[in-house]
Formats: sequence, structure tokens, C-alpha cells
Amino acid sequence: MNIYFSGLGGVGVGPLAEIAHDAGHTVVGSDLEPNLVTERLIEKGIAVQIGQDGSYLRACHEETPIDWFVYTAALPENHPELTLARDLGIKTAKRDELLAHIIKEKNLKLIAVSGTHGKTTTTGMFVWTLKQLGMPVSYSVGTTLPFGPSGAFDPASEYFVYECDEYDRNFLHFEPYLSLLTSVDYDHPDTYPTEDSYKEAFTQFIQKSEHTILWGEDADYLSSFGEKEWILDTANDLKIPGEHNRHNASLVVKACEYLQISDGTTVTKTLEAFPGTDRRFERLADNLYSDYGHHPREIAATLQLAHELSDNIVLVYQPHQNRRQHRMIDAYTNQFELARKIVWLPTYLTREDPNEAILSPEELSQHVTNKDDIIYASLDEDLWDLIEQERKNGALVLCMGAGTIDGWLREHLALTSL
Repeated sequence: MNIYFSGLGGVGVGPLAEIAHDAGHTVVGSDLEPNLVTERLIEKGIAVQIGQDGSYLRACHEETPIDWFVYTAALPENHPELTLARDLGIKTAKRDELLAHIIKEKNLKLIAVSGTHGKTTTTGMFVWTLKQLGMPVSYSVGTTLPFGPSGAFDPASEYFVYECDEYDRNFLHFEPYLSLLTSVDYDHPDTYPTEDSYKEAFTQFIQKSEHTILWGEDADYLSSFGEKEWILDTANDLKIPGEHNRHNASLVVKACEYLQISDGTTVTKTLEAFPGTDRRFERLADNLYSDYGHHPREIAATLQLAHELSDNIVLVYQPHQNRRQHRMIDAYTNQFELARKIVWLPTYLTREDPNEAILSPEELSQHVTNKDDIIYASLDEDLWDLIEQERKNGALVLCMGAGTIDGWLREHLALTSL
């Protein structure tokens, strides 16, 4: 097939383009700006256009008709390329529909890693384990990895390991051979307006899976028990930092047992050498860490991990999406106690409901148990000075959020190294 990808620089679309290319399809596409992902695709011989006014799509289609136009949920309905693709009669599809097609086309067994929290790390752990055991594996994970590309297709592989996201009901496009459910905790109110609708989607996902491994508390939450499910209640005694990481690794150990991949001791030792993934408690410099977490439960889990390293933690937190915060405001109680100081930033705004009032940091943090430890700040030089001073004083500074905070941190680190 001849496939056009809109947004080739994205962490979801870029790896999928590489997978499609390696699976034998012709791949072209575009993005607004170049980045490391587009550079890698160009190195692989994939044509990448910077600019998305539609002219490149039209030229490509006139030269060789485009079979599929693939885009993400983030692309607005009036986007020039999406509008043109529909006008030209090109099949348009979101990325998960194409991935499901490739998995079926190549007769791969899908191992789907889903859940509210921990998907990226658990997927990375699984891919790392299979690679270290010398098994060919195809996969896609929603971040960059220190041990390989974010996505890959190996024609010798039996399995496709996939970070199967529930946002926009993406995970319901698939019928997994084996699913790993890391956690279920209400999220994405822009897709699921009620908690019951969120639970129902996960129940459907389990029903579409041949077999599912999940935790007992999540099975209770979903009222989901059956012959196709393996229920875990205790984590393996792995030498891995962070209670949540030990839980995630335990799912991988159980999955390898089910798939009869090596023995438990070998898998455990392999997981204990896991180098981690980017943006998941990633060490950027001495006493400075960046993490993608932006849900109260994720924050508490990452603080627990940080506390295994230090009892002097400063948390810098950028909430994500005002719409989400309206539904999470009561969940901040009893989550931040392991932080000595909390630096609370304004919410990063994306995909918002224009009819909802923007919650201020003071409003949003009103239920935090250790509220007296909070100071309010913005992404500016005063904040950077505070971070630098805390690091010099020996504090572990943990910066969390899915918005602009990570890029801001890296820019300031780069400037200080000049």
C-alpha cells in the first residue's frame, strides 16, 4: 500500500510509519516542524515534508495514488491535509486502525499492554525482555527508548507488543492474543464522560482479548472474572526501584510464563537490568528527574519511587488539561505527603471545553493534605533558580507533567551546559 502519514514527528505516528515501512509498505508524510523522529525516518529513506498546507499530499497522490491517509486524534477536523484527503476520496483512518490491519496482515499475535497508568513502562519492559532473550519482536511504545527505536517490525517475529491506549477508545480496535492490564482508574473525561463508561470500555477490551492478566483490585473494580483472566494479587520480589515498577514487572513475568518464554528466574534477572524508558522517572542531571505522570495516582507512585532514593523531595507539578482537572480535583488528597515541598504550576491546556472555567492552581490544590508545603510558580527564570538552589542543597527535584515542563527543563539544562 501507499500510505501518507500526517504528523510524522509524533510519538505515535512516527513509530507506526517506521513499522509500515519495514512491513513493506510505501510511506510518505508530513509534519509542521522537524524533530528527532522525522530525522530518523529520513535516515530510513522515508520522504518527509515540513509543512502541512495540503500541497505535498496532492502532489504525492497525483504521482502515485495514496491508499490510506493516517492521522492522530489530535488532528482537527478542519486540518488542510485531512480535508483534502477526504475531498480526493482517499481512505482516512486513525493510526490504530492501520496498526490492526498490519498485525492481521502479517499474522502476528498481539500482546496488548493497557491500563490507566504504567502502560509505557510495562510495554518497554516486555520489549526489553524479549530482546534480551534473543527473540525477534515487533512492537510500538509511546516514548523513546534507550535500547531501540520506539517502533519496529521484524518479519521473523511471532508477537507484536503494543502500548494499547484507551484514549479515544483506540484499544477497542484490537483483538489481542494476550492483554496485560496495568491498572484501571478513571481518566480521559473528554472521551468517557462518566466513570461507568470508562469501566465499560475496559470490560469490552477484556472481552475482545483471548486472555488477560490483571490485578485483583482491578478485576473487582470492573466486576470482571472469567476463565480467560489470570488474577494477580501480590507482586514478585524483584530488585527494581519503585513499588509500581515491581507490579508492572510482575505482569511481564506472568505473561512470559503464560507464553512459555524462558524460565521465571531468567526473566526476573532480565527485568532487573531494565534501563527504563524516557520521561518515566528519567534522570536528566544530578538530583533532577523528569516524569510524564499527570494523574494523582501516578504522582503518588512516582513519589514512592523517589523516596526509595531520597527523603528530601521537591515536586514540581504541571497539571494536564483543565477538563481532566475538574474531575480529578478531589483525588489529590493523600497523594503528595512524601514531598517536602510542592511547586504547583498552572494547568497545561489542551482539548478543552470552552464552557468550563479554568481552575486556578489555588483552587485545584485546595484538597491537598499537606497544602502548607505548596508554593505557586510558573515556567520562568525564578522557577529555574529555585530548582537549581534545591539541587545544590541536596534535594531530589522531581518534575512531573505531560505538557511543556519536560521541554522547558531540557532547554534550561542545555543552556547551563554551554
